Amino acid sequence: MGTATEPQSQSTDDNLGLLERWTRGVVNDPEKRSRLYRALFYVITAFFLVTTLFPFYWLLVLALTPNSVIRRGDWDVTVPLLGEIPFPTPQGFNVTAFVEVFQQVPFHLYVFNSFVLATTTTIIVLILASLAGYVFGRLEFPGRGLMMLGILAVSYFPPAAFLIPLFDAFLGNAVVVPFLGIELFEPPRLVNTPGSMIMPFSALFLPLSIFILTTFYAQIPDGLEDAARVEGTTRLGALFRVIMPLSAPGVATAAVLTFIAVYNEYFFSSIMALQNQPEQWSPLVGGILSYQTQYTTDFNLMAAASIVGVLPMLILVVVAQEKIVSGLTDGALKE
Repeated sequence: MGTATEPQSQSTDDNLGLLERWTRGVVNDPEKRSRLYRALFYVITAFFLVTTLFPFYWLLVLALTPNSVIRRGDWDVTVPLLGEIPFPTPQGFNVTAFVEVFQQVPFHLYVFNSFVLATTTTIIVLILASLAGYVFGRLEFPGRGLMMLGILAVSYFPPAAFLIPLFDAFLGNAVVVPFLGIELFEPPRLVNTPGSMIMPFSALFLPLSIFILTTFYAQIPDGLEDAARVEGTTRLGALFRVIMPLSAPGVATAAVLTFIAVYNEYFFSSIMALQNQPEQWSPLVGGILSYQTQYTTDFNLMAAASIVGVLPMLILVVVAQEKIVSGLTDGALKE
């Protein structure tokens, strides 16, 4: 029977196409399947490395190349067998661009503005999200799921939807009831101040942090909190002394994601700061755009400023990458 089956299976394989034979071999042969997985891993990793690192390489090339050479646009490189192909390579070694970014514009003040805005917003978001995460994750009350859905729905709205009413309110104009014309109150003028940026940032990035912390706080065993309560700790004390330390990866994830998002934000900042000046709390991106005027654009300085501005975020991600990864993965698991 065995000898009769082998020729039959061999003849069947011969009738299959090349792709079908390869597919069957991968499915049936563990060694081929392992090689396929390894090859796919290398291909996908190489793709993401190229697409992720190439913009930084392009910025470095522009920063090191004099602006006059950049304007010529001569990026052709001679490659054997292929001839000249366009590929960005440094056309000089102008490291003084990294010094000029601070001499031509007070770029350090723009970086400081973004750092202050991001730090303050992160602190506010963490405090409010921790309180809300404790309520949604550890307390039972009617309508909890509906309220959480309403909070998450805020993050679905585009920021532009809130721009006009917020800008009108931050200008100090009186708040009037629509269609009735009844003046409720006259808010203080907040444009060109950190408050006009921190409040919208906190509202926009709060829902995601609440969702992350709710998931983590719900996984903490009730016995740990009960033990702290027996010792005389209040619910608020148990939150900050027991639950938050045990949920450190989730807290770190919410903090880093909020900080990076605010540090890179420019939409609200460019409007709430009426002029692109560091004294009016214009952020990092505003400083980068300062090297572009009506008649000239210093591409090398813009690239050098972008590299300088991204370095704090790069250091932050490298230091906190373990917490971020564990926070994003652990928060998806139910124990």
